[in-house]
Amino acid sequence: QARLVESGGGLVQAGGSLRLSCEAFGISFTTGQVHWYRQAPGNEREFVANIFSRGTTNYANSVKGRFTIFKDTGKNTVFLQMNNLRPEDTAVYYCNYDDRAMRGREYWGQGTQVTVSS
Repeated sequence: QARLVESGGGLVQAGGSLRLSCEAFGISFTTGQVHWYRQAPGNEREFVANIFSRGTTNYANSVKGRFTIFKDTGKNTVFLQMNNLRPEDTAVYYCNYDDRAMRGREYWGQGTQVTVSS
């Protein structure tokens, strides 16, 4: 069954780093885009970063210069490297694969909790 599995979340002090992983099963990231979103308690889900099939990346202003999205095609995994974390980065982070334009499909992961203490 096609699915996305996130991992790598946890508790870290402000200024620390985490690397999130989004591994695809039954899906190949050869078309479409992979996005990371996050949702803090009481807030709307917000865009964090994305990467297109050819490697183009985009970031929310709030994470530019601190977060990096990249993929390992051989492992069918997209990563989100998060450095210089701040308490306001605390949220559940979700991976999304959007291939609706090419193949009419979209998938979400289950989410992984990131907590940054001050």
